[in-house]
Amino acid sequence: MGLNKKTVDDIDVKGKRVLCRCDFNVPIVNGKITDENRLTAALPTIKKLINDGGKIILCSHLGKVKTEEDKKTKTLAPVAARLSELLGKEVKFVADPEVVGPNVKAAVDAMQDGDVILLENTRFRSEETKNGDEFSKDLASIADVFVNDAFGTAHRAHCSNVGVTKYIQGPHVVGYLMQKEINFLGNAVETPVRPFVAILGGAKVADKLNVINNLLEKCDTLIIGGGMAYTFLKSEGKEVGKSLVDDSKLDYCKEMMDKAKSLGKKLLLPVDTVTVAQFPDPIDGPVEVETYDVDSIPAEREGVDIGPKTIELFSNEVKNAKTVVWNGPMGVFENPVLAAGTKAVAKALSETDATTIIGGGDSAAAVNQLGYGDKMSHISTGGGASLEFLEGKELPGVAAADDKD
Repeated sequence: MGLNKKTVDDIDVKGKRVLCRCDFNVPIVNGKITDENRLTAALPTIKKLINDGGKIILCSHLGKVKTEEDKKTKTLAPVAARLSELLGKEVKFVADPEVVGPNVKAAVDAMQDGDVILLENTRFRSEETKNGDEFSKDLASIADVFVNDAFGTAHRAHCSNVGVTKYIQGPHVVGYLMQKEINFLGNAVETPVRPFVAILGGAKVADKLNVINNLLEKCDTLIIGGGMAYTFLKSEGKEVGKSLVDDSKLDYCKEMMDKAKSLGKKLLLPVDTVTVAQFPDPIDGPVEVETYDVDSIPAEREGVDIGPKTIELFSNEVKNAKTVVWNGPMGVFENPVLAAGTKAVAKALSETDATTIIGGGDSAAAVNQLGYGDKMSHISTGGGASLEFLEGKELPGVAAADDKD
C-alpha cells in the first residue's frame, strides 16, 4: 500500500481556492450537535489552511439523503455555526440545493485569503455516492487544490473524495487527520513494533473474516472476545448454549486456529464467560448473571461477556505488548452489568506503555465513555474505514492523494 502521501505541509495554498473534504457527519438532534469529536478533529487542518492564506471551501456529507424531506433535516447549517465558534472566525454557510450552484460560485469569487465557507451536504446531489462525473466537475470548478481530511469515508469512492481529484489540476493532498490515521492504522499493521497484540470483539465473525485473516499474518497474538468468540469455541467442540453462533463459519474458525498454529502465533479465546438466562430487554435493563468456564456452559444459558479469568488472561497479554490494536467490544457493553470485560480491556490498554490504537466504531465509543480516551495513542475516527484498513485493503480516498516523491 502506498502510504506515504503528500500532506498540507507539502503545498503552498496562498491565494488559492482550496476544496477541503472533511468528515462532518455528526449527530444533530433538533438543530444541536450532540457529539463534536469530528469537528474538533478537523480543526488543525482548517487552521493550517487559514494561516497559510488559502481560500478554504469546506465540504462534507451528513447522513443518508433519500427524500426531499431528508434535505430539510440533513443540512450542514448547524455545523457552520459551531465551526465559526470553534475557530473564532466566520465560516460562511452557502445554502445551495445544487451544492455547487450560482450562489456558491458567487461566494467563492468574493473570497479573500483566509476566508472559510462551507458547502451544503454533498449528498444533496444524487451523483455523490455514485461518483458521477457531473458533480465531480462542479466541485472541481471552484478549486485549485484538493485536501482530503475525511478518513471516515476513505473506504468509499464518492465525488467529493475521489471523483473530484480527476478534474482539479492542482495538488491532491491529505490533511493532518488523514495523515494520523494512515500513520497509526496503516503503519501499525504493516510495520508494528513487536510484540504486536490484536484484540477483536464484536458480535459477528462474518464482519471480521478478512480482518482476522490479515491480522493473523501480521500480529504475534490475536485475542478474540465478544459474540464472535462463541463460534470459535463451538468449532472446538464446546457447548455454547444459546450464545450467538454463526454455524456457517465453524470451518472458517477451525481454519484460522490451524493457521495460527502453523504460523506460530498465539490465538487466545475466552476461558470463562458471563451468562444470562435471557438476553436483556431493554438492552440496558437489569439482568441476573452467572459465570461459567467455557467447558461447562449450560445448554439453556447465553454468553454475554468475558469472565474474570479471561479478563486476567487478556490483560496480562496486553501488559507485555509494544503495539496493540483493538476493534470491537468484549460483551454487550451497552448494559452496565455486561460491560465489565470491555472496561477491563480498556483499562489494561490505558495502563500499558505500548502504542495503543482503537479501531473506530463501538470500541472508540467505549473508550471515550469510560474516560480512557486521552490514555490511548490513537482513536480512529472511522468505523468501516478503519476495519478495511485493518483488512489490508487499499482505501480509495487514501489512494487518490498524491504520493510523496
